[in-house]
Amino acid sequence: MTVSERLLQFLARLSRRSDLVIAVLLLVAVVMMLIPLPTFLVDILITANIAISVLILLASFYVSHPLQFSSLPSVILIATLFRLAITITTTRLILLQADAGEIITAFGTFVVGGSIAVGLVIFLIITIAQFIVVARGAERVAEVAARFTLDALPGKQMSIDAELRNGDIDQTEARRLRQQLERESQLFGAMDGAMKFVKGDVIAGIVIILVNLIGGFAVGTLQHDMSLG
Repeated sequence: MTVSERLLQFLARLSRRSDLVIAVLLLVAVVMMLIPLPTFLVDILITANIAISVLILLASFYVSHPLQFSSLPSVILIATLFRLAITITTTRLILLQADAGEIITAFGTFVVGGSIAVGLVIFLIITIAQFIVVARGAERVAEVAARFTLDALPGKQMSIDAELRNGDIDQTEARRLRQQLERESQLFGAMDGAMKFVKGDVIAGIVIILVNLIGGFAVGTLQHDMSLG
C-alpha cells in the first residue's frame, strides 16, 4: 500500500467521524480563544496547520476519481475551523503581548523585509488574489460542478435503467452504479457548501488581519513604546 493510499484511508476514516471531530475541534477552538497559549505552542499549531494543508493538497493530486477522496468536504471544514482558531489565537497574542511567535515573525521579516509600505502593498495584493481569484473562483467552480452533476443525474439514471433492461448489466452492477451516482451528487453538493464556508472564512480572515494591523500598531506604539518603522 502506497503512502497516498494510506493517507486517503486515514482521511476517509476521519470523515466518517466528522461530527465527533468537529465537536472536539470546536471545543478546542473555544479553549484557544479563552485561554492564552504560549508562543511556542502557537508555533507548533501553525506548523501542524501548514503540514495538514500540504497533506490535503498532495492527497487531492493522487486521486484519479473524485469519489476516491469523498471525505474532502469534511476535511476542508475541519481544517478551516482549525485555521480560524489559530488566527484568533495569534490575534490575542499580538494585541496582548505584541508577540505572535517565531514563525509569524520570521515569515513577516522574510516577506516584507521590515518595511511597512512593502508589507501593506503585499497584503493588498494577497488579499485581492485570495478573495477574488481563490475564494470566489473555487466557490463558482464548486457551484457549477454541483449544478451540472444534479442536472445530469436523471439522464444517467435513465441510462442505467436502459442498460439493465437491455441485459447489458445485471442487478448488482445497476445497484452499484446507482450508489455511485448518489455518492457523486452528495460529494459535489457538499463541496459547494464547503466552498461557501471557505469564502466566509476568507472574509473573516481579512477582517482579523485588519484588526491585527490597526490594533498591533496601536498596542505597539502606545503600550510598548515601539516606533512605526
